[in-house]
Amino acid sequence: MPMPRGGRVAGVVLLSLGAYTADPGAGALRAVPPMDAARAAHSASALTDGTILVAGGMGREGQPVAGAVRFDPRTDRFTPTGPMQTRRFSHSATLLQNGRVLLAGGYDGSNAYLSSAEIYDPRTGRFTPTGSLGTPRADHVAVLLIDGRVLVIGGVTAGWGFLASAELYDPATGRFAPTGSMAVPRESQVAVRLVDGTVLVVGGHRGRQAQIVIYASAEVYSPATGRFTTTGSMTIPRHKHDGVLLPDGRVLVNGGADQRDDEGTFRSTEFYDQRTGRFSAGGDMHLARYKHRGTSLVLPSGKILIAGGAPQSELFDPAAHRFAVVGGDARMPGQFSAAALLPGGEALIAGGYGGGQGATDRAWRFSP
Repeated sequence: MPMPRGGRVAGVVLLSLGAYTADPGAGALRAVPPMDAARAAHSASALTDGTILVAGGMGREGQPVAGAVRFDPRTDRFTPTGPMQTRRFSHSATLLQNGRVLLAGGYDGSNAYLSSAEIYDPRTGRFTPTGSLGTPRADHVAVLLIDGRVLVIGGVTAGWGFLASAELYDPATGRFAPTGSMAVPRESQVAVRLVDGTVLVVGGHRGRQAQIVIYASAEVYSPATGRFTTTGSMTIPRHKHDGVLLPDGRVLVNGGADQRDDEGTFRSTEFYDQRTGRFSAGGDMHLARYKHRGTSLVLPSGKILIAGGAPQSELFDPAAHRFAVVGGDARMPGQFSAAALLPGGEALIAGGYGGGQGATDRAWRFSP
């Protein structure tokens, strides 16, 4: 992967040289024994027993990883589980209310977009097939709704078909059903369930290379009506970013990139306020980061660990509106890593690629 050039233009960071000085109050990372295989674009799901399921992903040579592992925080080790029914990466993984995990869609490594889905049962350690998506899709987002259903949104399908459609999975029936569509097709977007149970979908893109269109726009899905409605737009267009619900009900959107991708990544952040339907600019992170969807985690303290998308993690304190660099074992690959919370306010960060490296089997444990 080409390294960014130096300089900064209009809030876009084009290079971060060397490691940033860590803040002693921001916690630290330490390496744990590696996974069974190198992985990027995989998933990490925190299970109800305190272990973490790491499933699928793309290996060092771009091949899909069929296996899955569970991380046990008591031993700091990964052990094999499964195997999965289908090799997949860039899929979604959603913890259901019954403690099982729904894996849906993705790629299978042969340029095929998947409609298949499977359920992981932590009690048996087995994956079993469930109903299929109505439309094969990858690089979509999935959100657990308050009523226990799963909303699957957007993504891309065969022939670079960018999707505005959405589907609902009902665990009671094991089936997907269509629901309302977004105003525009979106890949590499972010979706966050808001306090009232509606879902904010923000940013993303359609098109490739010279034809790419990156969105500042956002939409809100209502489970009650099955419809998306437009809301305020971000201060800048961004894709391959992340977003997380803050304890005060706002949404923190962080990082991402413009049309230059890894040569136009962002340090900037912004906040969405559901009460006003508007975004406002936030402070800058220390490091530009992108390709880190799902790695911003709310800790029991109310602080936000922003774990992926860059060689070092950061901790955001909403009360102080301050970002601090996490210490310990730094220089992670960062992009397309996966992260999940552990008991006691800790977190696991696993895999990823970047900095000229292929996918890695390395993993790290964060302690506040």
